[in-house]
Amino acid sequence: MIESAEEFRALRLSENPDEYNRAAYEEAPLQVWLDIITRMPDMRRWVAHNKTVPIAVLERLAEDPDERVRYWVAQKRKLPESLQLRLTKDPSPSVRVNLAYNAKVTARVLEVLANDPDEWIRTKVEERIERAS
Repeated sequence: MIESAEEFRALRLSENPDEYNRAAYEEAPLQVWLDIITRMPDMRRWVAHNKTVPIAVLERLAEDPDERVRYWVAQKRKLPESLQLRLTKDPSPSVRVNLAYNAKVTARVLEVLANDPDEWIRTKVEERIERAS
């Protein structure tokens, strides 16, 4: 288990694959995730990348000013529909298209994205729906 924000940073920046992978796969207490988000903005996208990060943290990261952070959040398979729907309104087309590619988005979310103002996103959603048929 990752015990501190500093430990997470050290693991993430390590050149040792075993340590680097711990940053992507190990759990941490909620307070550690919140500490990283608060004090280490450059690590936020790597928090979103972690496979065990709690939904409560993803909800905060979905509002992050950095598009790259929201991009990583959009591809998380464990997102509840409410958070998926919030991301359909993201100002960044790259976030919305990443959501469209998410294998676990709901049919309702795909319906919303099928009417996206961006033609590229609409096309990707149509292709996905056709493949599923």
